[in-house]
Amino acid sequence: MAVVDNAVYVKGRRTAEPETLGHAFEVLRNCSGDGPSFCWIGMLRPTPQEIAAVAEDFTLHPLAVEDAVDAHQRPKLEHYGETRFVVLRPARYVDPVEIVELDELHLFLGPEFVITVRHADQPDLTVVRKRMEEQPELLRHGPDAVLYAVMDRVVDDYFPVLDGLQDDIDEIETQVFTGDPGVSRRIYQLTREVIEFQRAVEPLREILDGILSKFADREAKHELDLELRRAFRDVQDHAVRVSERTDSFRQLLNHALTANATQVAQRQNEEITRLTEATYKQNEQVKQISAYAAILFAPTLVGTVYGMNFTHMPELKWVLGYPLAVVLMILTALVLRFMFKRRGWL
Repeated sequence: MAVVDNAVYVKGRRTAEPETLGHAFEVLRNCSGDGPSFCWIGMLRPTPQEIAAVAEDFTLHPLAVEDAVDAHQRPKLEHYGETRFVVLRPARYVDPVEIVELDELHLFLGPEFVITVRHADQPDLTVVRKRMEEQPELLRHGPDAVLYAVMDRVVDDYFPVLDGLQDDIDEIETQVFTGDPGVSRRIYQLTREVIEFQRAVEPLREILDGILSKFADREAKHELDLELRRAFRDVQDHAVRVSERTDSFRQLLNHALTANATQVAQRQNEEITRLTEATYKQNEQVKQISAYAAILFAPTLVGTVYGMNFTHMPELKWVLGYPLAVVLMILTALVLRFMFKRRGWL
């Protein structure tokens, strides 16, 4: 059996540790005349068969049991007659890989029992149980006190997650303005983790509103009820702070992504400008090379024509033939240079 601890509390004090779940009912009946009593059963990674056995002993609603077996639920508070079913999502931040690990914690609360079902080692409810046993005046509230203690632990564990996210966001802001090419991927990944964390945090407001409305409806007349109500309000205050910071993280990451996109666009524009300038300079150089090639080509053409060894060729035996050829070469080159200069190629 995946039962970590099974204890009966009378007036907030641990009085018995039943060996079986069925024995817990018997002990409760025997203690009913001694004052407020309830049993707290803690389970870790129970099998579907073990959950079904507990459901049969405590008459749990099939839908709630099905949710506990599936273990892929969003945080919520549901009522099934006198039994309440609460789902919480504990979290921790793994900084080396920048991942928010979300676990799942289920609570079944009846008038005389609390059953906590954990599917991961964290949070360690043994610490929570020990803390509550040191406060019998608070624990005598029964299942509501246990619910407060568990929710308080879950919400308190969110703050180290916020600190880890804050450190990574600060690093991202530095990367954005130093032009790190890998920052876009990091922003997307961290945004996904923040969104998942936000899904675990946001429903807590509704859950705590439902719990506090219960106290308001019964118009707490005793100081004990008032103290427990204050305790839940403290948890609500912490949950609101976590929710607001998580929302601000999401906005900061969106701003960082926008700023990074702007930086990338600016760098691309600067690169395009440099390429355009380089292309313009290359075109100017090509023009100059083409112009000089044309200028040199004209005398070469004339010299090539007159360098042919034909017997019958005009001006070969003319006295002024050679000067005329030279003058024609120079004149052609000067005319071409003038034309290219006028067009701006030289």
